[in-house]
Amino acid sequence: MIGQSTVLAAEFPPSVEDFYLPSILPWGAEDNYWFTKITLLVWITTAILIIFFLVANRKPQLVPTKRQWIAESVYGFVRNNIAVEMIGPRGTAFAPYLTTLFCFILLNNFWGIVPLVQISPNSHIAFPALLAVISYVLFIAVGIRHHGFVKYFKTALIPPAPWFILPLLIPIEFFSNFMVRPFSLAVRLFANMFAGHMLLLVFTLGGFAMISANIWFIPFSLVSWIMTIALTFLEFLVICLQAYVFTVLTASYVQGSLADEH
Repeated sequence: MIGQSTVLAAEFPPSVEDFYLPSILPWGAEDNYWFTKITLLVWITTAILIIFFLVANRKPQLVPTKRQWIAESVYGFVRNNIAVEMIGPRGTAFAPYLTTLFCFILLNNFWGIVPLVQISPNSHIAFPALLAVISYVLFIAVGIRHHGFVKYFKTALIPPAPWFILPLLIPIEFFSNFMVRPFSLAVRLFANMFAGHMLLLVFTLGGFAMISANIWFIPFSLVSWIMTIALTFLEFLVICLQAYVFTVLTASYVQGSLADEH
């Protein structure tokens, strides 16, 4: 079996195409990959969030139900511990967006540890990149609206420094504020979700591969699966942390846009 697998691997080596999941439904041409498992998971995530918050707040009560309590707790956490904490009193205006962002990233990340799914849409760079672009446009628009176009870019690009060093600092400020921020937001989320997915995949499939290779490898297979369980708990912590970090950084960028000097 090992020899056969080796021959197949030699005849059909991995390629970039292996990262494109097959279409769930026959939509158009064979190379049309837009409606894949990843797309379906994003749609399910969106539907879950919309339905949950609509149902939880359909008839708000003084003594909240469990659904209302969960929805209010999530919103209160993001509003008080991220929006207001990072931005100040003006952060309440951004709490709805930040809550939506946090919940959307958290639930999409959570698919990475759901049995039989075990892949997060955020392990594909397109989705973190889109979220980063939305946050990027938001903090620039907020800065322009608050300061005006000229003043915003003046405060963002021209730091308080001697005039003779400004030709060196202005390009650095531009690169740092308007290029590194969206790139780092997207890559940080993507890299963590992709790495977690690959680790779980390696230990899960490694256990089956060792059993199929030799029955004497069963103890090693059990160790591999125990590692999978341990890494799943670790991945759960990473899932929550990455949703929090992405939201906190977005709030900090908004705060920077509202500040008089940054």
